[in-house]
Amino acid sequence: MVTIILIVLMAVVIVLLIMLLMRQSALEKNQDRSQQVTTQNLSNFSVMHEQKLERIRESVEKKLTEIQQDNSQKLEKMRQTVDEKLHETLEKRLGESFQLVSDRLEKVHQGLGEMQNLAAGVGDLKKVLTNVKTRGTWGEIQLGNLLEQILTPEQYEKNFVTKKGSNDPVEFAIKLPRENGVYIPIDAKFPKEDYERLMQAQEDGNYALIEECTKAIEARIKLEAKKIKDKYIDPPYTTDFAILYLPIEGLYAEVLRRSGLCEFLQREYRISVAGPTTIAALLNSLQMGFRTLAVEKRASQVWELLGVVKGEFGKFGDLLDKTREKLDLASKNIELASTKSRTIERKLRDVQEMPSPDSKSLLEDPHEIL
Repeated sequence: MVTIILIVLMAVVIVLLIMLLMRQSALEKNQDRSQQVTTQNLSNFSVMHEQKLERIRESVEKKLTEIQQDNSQKLEKMRQTVDEKLHETLEKRLGESFQLVSDRLEKVHQGLGEMQNLAAGVGDLKKVLTNVKTRGTWGEIQLGNLLEQILTPEQYEKNFVTKKGSNDPVEFAIKLPRENGVYIPIDAKFPKEDYERLMQAQEDGNYALIEECTKAIEARIKLEAKKIKDKYIDPPYTTDFAILYLPIEGLYAEVLRRSGLCEFLQREYRISVAGPTTIAALLNSLQMGFRTLAVEKRASQVWELLGVVKGEFGKFGDLLDKTREKLDLASKNIELASTKSRTIERKLRDVQEMPSPDSKSLLEDPHEIL
């Protein structure tokens, strides 16, 4: 009877050992499978992450290259447009001036009656331009028409006080696209008497009077430049320079012909002289500059977007680190389970190799098995 019980117990022990061995084998297989799956997932995730990074880098480089190329093309087009406008305007104005002179000379030779009518018209014009206020208004209206044709109403101000604490408004002030609203003062001047004396002296061939009139125009221009500097230039509310506009091309040409005058005005009073042709080119250049600033503003928005993407990518890296930590913890738990399994296996092996007297004592007290 004891032998049968012993055989039964031995069979139970063997069955338990087999079940433990099968369970250990299953655990090892699951562990190997989990490790393989984890390794494969990490490998796939790493490959996917590298591919995404490469696509993002290629996209960013492509966008930056496109922006640079687009900016270069637009700047080149702007430069070509400004050059073409300046060249065309100069040719057009010179052609119109020569054509006008030719027409007037032809009319002079048509008869004394027409000549008298022309003289009467010139006399009326002289009477109108004799008044200083009328002359100033004429130059202001001409300048206002140019500004209205080239710039938008939001880009300039009329009769605007540019100097803080002053009551002297400048005729026009171009508003630069900045946050604090910086202005470029423009004032029109027309020294009619000095210019007419110069024209008469040139017609008479009086070189001494020509030099005298030229010096008088130079002194008048310097005086007006000083007034503009004192009344209207006030950095940082304005630019450190202003523009003196001369409404007649001939007067502007005489100022340019005077050696060193323009350089003196720019150096001493920070005043740039402009005539009808050059003011148009200058305004066109400013308009192109405003458009370029708008393009640069859009480029800065792209950089801000790239900054946001960079921040989100940093958060994505932190998330990857946390995921890696959790995977490391899971791997450590699997290793701990494997260690526990090997410990149980060793204990069961010791039970199997237990000597006979100990086996009998265990069989006599079955509660110890439980």
